[in-house]
Amino acid sequence: MTAFFNKFSKGFLPVLLAILISSVLLLSCDKDELEIQNDFPFEVTVMPVPAAIANGNTVEIRLTIQPTGNYNNTQYFIRYFQFDGQGTLRYYNEPPYQPNDLYGIPARQFRLYYTSNSTVSQSFEVWISDNFGNEKQLSFEFNSSD
Repeated sequence: MTAFFNKFSKGFLPVLLAILISSVLLLSCDKDELEIQNDFPFEVTVMPVPAAIANGNTVEIRLTIQPTGNYNNTQYFIRYFQFDGQGTLRYYNEPPYQPNDLYGIPARQFRLYYTSNSTVSQSFEVWISDNFGNEKQLSFEFNSSD
């Protein structure tokens, strides 16, 4: 009987140990606590811009989107609205943006170009958002140098 018990315990011990380890691992994994984060808030830094602009002149605005984490599938968008003066805002050599239309931003570091079309002070706001609903608002004001 002892020989049977020794054979049984030697063959059964690894199986019992595997079942015990599997049970502990499965019971310790709570699905409610497992979270994969893909929504990262972001900040936008802007290099200094001139305080004044003359009619017909262009100002370069350098921007950098700085997310708090790294998720490769995040998409960024831009829209703007000008409420004082007249001018155009564009991305590099692309056609000028239309106010309140949404445009994709292909890179986290980019440049916008604002061209004045008036002889009065000008103000506009730029909203940068991502595909998760995070949004940052930037305000720009230029005095007329005419």
